[in-house]
Amino acid sequence: MKRTGRHLLKADGLGLRFGGLQVLDELSLTVPEGRIVGLIGPNGAGKTSCFNCLTGIYRPQRGRVSFDGRDVSRLPTHRRARLGMTRTWQNLGVIDSLTVTENVMLAQHQRAGYGALAGILGMAGTWHRERELRRDAAEILDYFGLADVAGERVAELPYGTRKTCDMAMALASDPKLLLLDEPASGLSPEEALGLADTLRELRDRLRLTILMIEHHVPLVAEVCDYVYVLNFGRLLTEGGPEEIQRHPDVIAAYLGDGHATA
Repeated sequence: MKRTGRHLLKADGLGLRFGGLQVLDELSLTVPEGRIVGLIGPNGAGKTSCFNCLTGIYRPQRGRVSFDGRDVSRLPTHRRARLGMTRTWQNLGVIDSLTVTENVMLAQHQRAGYGALAGILGMAGTWHRERELRRDAAEILDYFGLADVAGERVAELPYGTRKTCDMAMALASDPKLLLLDEPASGLSPEEALGLADTLRELRDRLRLTILMIEHHVPLVAEVCDYVYVLNFGRLLTEGGPEEIQRHPDVIAAYLGDGHATA
């Protein structure tokens, strides 16, 4: 895929060091609007650290992050989220003690238009707005096939369903960009296949842009328009999924040098 069109997200020369450990080293990448872009690499390659720099959890010592045409390098996480940058977490961001509906409604807090105190006190306008948010949450749950478990506590649901709830929460924040951290982790092959369909629909029907960390290479090959490969904090290579799977350096990074020339 040629990287044409407007770049929704751009990272230039990110450098991140923890003491004597160089975690990211001059890392640059772009995510074109309306595309699914993969970020892969072996364990310890720097993928999650990259996500943390993009979303404001870490502030790199070098480099710049631009989102939707704006330099967001110094913005905190919540300010980037308000601009439309939403991420999921490898270990899930759901609250087990709440129901599925309550989790999705909680994810809409930045869209509520009133503060927590106003909601607790039931001040004028909050009840009407909460009813609107509940309606929106119901639509999202229906979209993800979660309507039948809307009133169930998340802790009581299978892992795959909890994972789907996590993605529904991300969508509830009305993002422009979804950053997915290993969305297929813990899913069965059948659930991973369903996830591929969901990701394509998010891209094609809702025109969402997606950047995803994923170890499940068949899923990456199935849904990604473009792929970046990290190794030891540096960009190893980039290209289309088929090109990446044949690249000898990628094979060596994943499987060892003995497989690179096989």
